[in-house]
Amino acid sequence: MRRILAVAATSGFLLGSAVPIDAFAQGADQDLVKRGEYLVTAGDCVACHTGPSGKRLAGNYILNTPIGKIRTPNLTPDDETGLGKWTEADFVKAMHEGIDNEGHYLYPAFPFAWYTKVTTDDVKAIWAYLRSLEPVKEPRKDNEIPFPFNIRTALITWRTAFFTPGEWKPDPKATAEVNRGGYLVEGLGHCGMCHNENKIVGNSSLAGKLGGGVIDGWYAPNITPDDHQGIGSWSEEQVVTYLKTGTAPGNQPGVAAGPMRQTIEESLSKMTDADLKAMVAYLRTYQAKQTYKSKDLQAFDTKGAPGAGVYLSYCSSCHQPDGKGVEGAIPALAGNTSVQSAGPETVLRVIYGGLGAQSGYAPMTAIGQGMTDQQVADVTDYIRNSWGNSAPVLKSGVAADARKATSTMLAGNAPCAEIEQPDVAKAVADADAIGQLKGLKQEDFIPRIDALLPKIKSALPAGRDDDIVNGLTTAFCKAAKPDTDDVKLPWHTTIGSFSNLVYSQLKNPEKQASTMPAPAMPKPN
Repeated sequence: MRRILAVAATSGFLLGSAVPIDAFAQGADQDLVKRGEYLVTAGDCVACHTGPSGKRLAGNYILNTPIGKIRTPNLTPDDETGLGKWTEADFVKAMHEGIDNEGHYLYPAFPFAWYTKVTTDDVKAIWAYLRSLEPVKEPRKDNEIPFPFNIRTALITWRTAFFTPGEWKPDPKATAEVNRGGYLVEGLGHCGMCHNENKIVGNSSLAGKLGGGVIDGWYAPNITPDDHQGIGSWSEEQVVTYLKTGTAPGNQPGVAAGPMRQTIEESLSKMTDADLKAMVAYLRTYQAKQTYKSKDLQAFDTKGAPGAGVYLSYCSSCHQPDGKGVEGAIPALAGNTSVQSAGPETVLRVIYGGLGAQSGYAPMTAIGQGMTDQQVADVTDYIRNSWGNSAPVLKSGVAADARKATSTMLAGNAPCAEIEQPDVAKAVADADAIGQLKGLKQEDFIPRIDALLPKIKSALPAGRDDDIVNGLTTAFCKAAKPDTDDVKLPWHTTIGSFSNLVYSQLKNPEKQASTMPAPAMPKPN
């Protein structure tokens, strides 16, 4: 499901399989390579250097930045199109100074303003790991950056104002755990790349550090210790569990979506508990910030709000009239700090685009596809200001912008996803799921699901229910997505119903009917 979602321009290198294929790799210290692999994981290096071809580390992924489209370079050790002719010193200079092997300034979409804090020894370990990967020949395509931003020498102004090179300096008054957390948060983790308010000013103190901000159409929330908008009211267990799984016990965390969901799946979930706890310990020492003041919020009448009726019609069957959801199945909206962020972008993107199953929670239908933009705006304001919640109301046009920016399989405006787990893909293929789901009528969903699930589960004795739900949903998309508009129900409702039934039958295999609330039916626009 990873490629369903938008990906923020936050990553440096892609994690791949270490395959010793040349003299360097054969002679390399394998402990150093292994350490480099972990550091690459900690740096969330998966997202940005795999383009449409799907070749790992081969680049050509498009970063949509404020100055234009930047295509990422090939970082495999290929001599002609990758880093094969780079030296270790070249790589250290790129990480620490943002300058490539030919002396050109690198655009700050590559987070060297954070990577400069990584120790030289760790940079060398990352280099050893990257050199151990198999070369891929993939020429880099041209950027689409208009004048004057395509003149790299103009970057000297940005660098002078906002870039300070230098490795991380531990605080002698802080504990070893806090210093380790600071090293990860401020360096490899480059958390401010998304969570700073003003991205253009990098990691400087002018950037509204860690107070939350918009990134690639999603809202990265406040992660300072503020009780209302940040993580101040979360326990350590909640924060660590959220970083590992994308959700946590209690109302505050909610469910991760967008770039954060990918960061958790590909980076944070693979880190040690000790490092995650260290990051939390460091964030706890940070000064609490508010991206909006409670006194500045306008009065919101929840009883008279138009969103109250929309919520009752479209949302309450799952999230419950009191906004408390269903424990372990439907996340709560009441008390959810993500819902109450300064920006509504993530809430809007989830309403329009839906969510796959994750962390034991049911998939969410892309319900906003059956609503008008005004209805979506009204219900968003309602849930952000009900049950004790409080947040700024939407500005005009924000909901419509979010609809335009949202493209997912569940919404029906993006290609069907690919099943990324090889074992799940094989189990789905061996069960002939796509063939079995072709021409399937809605009244036959449950019998067909019940026939497929035992075969798939037997092939995946240790498989996660989330992966099975998402895998079968992908198979259904490929088997059933209509080529015409001659259908009884809109696509988002059809695939949403199927996905929720798979989830329900997995959780309640002894029952022959779904115990999950059916997705709300769209009203005619």
